[in-house]
Amino acid sequence: MNILVIDAQGGGIGKQLVARIKKEYPSETVTAVGTNSIATSAMIKAGADQGATGENSVVVACKAADVIIGPVGIVITDAMLGEITGAIAQSVAQAKATRILIPFNMCDTLIAGIADTSTSSLIDAAMQSLRSVIQNRIA
Repeated sequence: MNILVIDAQGGGIGKQLVARIKKEYPSETVTAVGTNSIATSAMIKAGADQGATGENSVVVACKAADVIIGPVGIVITDAMLGEITGAIAQSVAQAKATRILIPFNMCDTLIAGIADTSTSSLIDAAMQSLRSVIQNRIA
């Protein structure tokens, strides 16, 4: 299974996701794509199997992904301080992959019903969603 982790800015969320995924599923392929080199570097250091940077890399990686994980901003044009382009948002939204989006209230995007939840709790929830996806593929 090819798990694509997408992140922007400093790559902190992606770094945490990659580390948790590789710890729990070391045999799964984790591809890390950052919208900038700092985000990509953080995810590679966390253990991603491969990494790339930029809009075209996201577009290409989305075509090969079985699961895409990242902050909800990856499907909102101009989110994450403008790092999410229309092509990135469209590629994620139209991918055939299962998408696991982490609901952060930030960058002028508020998600109703989401309380002030810690990043750790949100990543735990994302990991639970990934477990369900992997278990359903095995079954």
